[in-house]
Amino acid sequence: MKQRCFWVSDDPLYIEYHDTEWGVPVYDDDKLFEFLILETFQAGLSWITILKKRENFRKAFDNFDYQKIANYSEDKYEELLQDEGIIRNKLKIKATITNAQLFMKVQEEFGSFSKYIWSFVDGNPIKNKFAKREEVPATTELSDAISKDLKKRGFKFVGSTVIYAHMQATGMVNDHTTDCFRYHEV
Repeated sequence: MKQRCFWVSDDPLYIEYHDTEWGVPVYDDDKLFEFLILETFQAGLSWITILKKRENFRKAFDNFDYQKIANYSEDKYEELLQDEGIIRNKLKIKATITNAQLFMKVQEEFGSFSKYIWSFVDGNPIKNKFAKREEVPATTELSDAISKDLKKRGFKFVGSTVIYAHMQATGMVNDHTTDCFRYHEV
């Protein structure tokens, strides 16, 4: 039996996500945007809820194509509000559209969103050494700084907790616990 992080349930979807995706460094803008959107919708909910709806989100939001999302019409917004396969939160849907527009502005300024976001850690993941659940933070000074910068740029639903979760998911920090088999792999 493989030892996994404390938060992984016996749900096969959770296990697959943990074992193959979570904490693996992501430098691709398309994938970074997908995680940013999923983290936005996760705010206040459990991650397994989002994972179970991930394919629905992918379908509803044009495979997370930020160029398309940035140009969504009011009709498309109304359509999304009726989509039972996703989280139908008005503010989060509006934020997704706004964030897609701002994501492209960051790309223009920095050459890619990846260059921007990874600049906060000098392009290299931070490898933490947490042994217990109690040691893993929900926010850090770094997630506070990134959140503040994104908010200054107009991004929505990018509080420090959301940003730290994004950092964990995209491998900016390795928060696999030291007893987890993935700790040394990522």
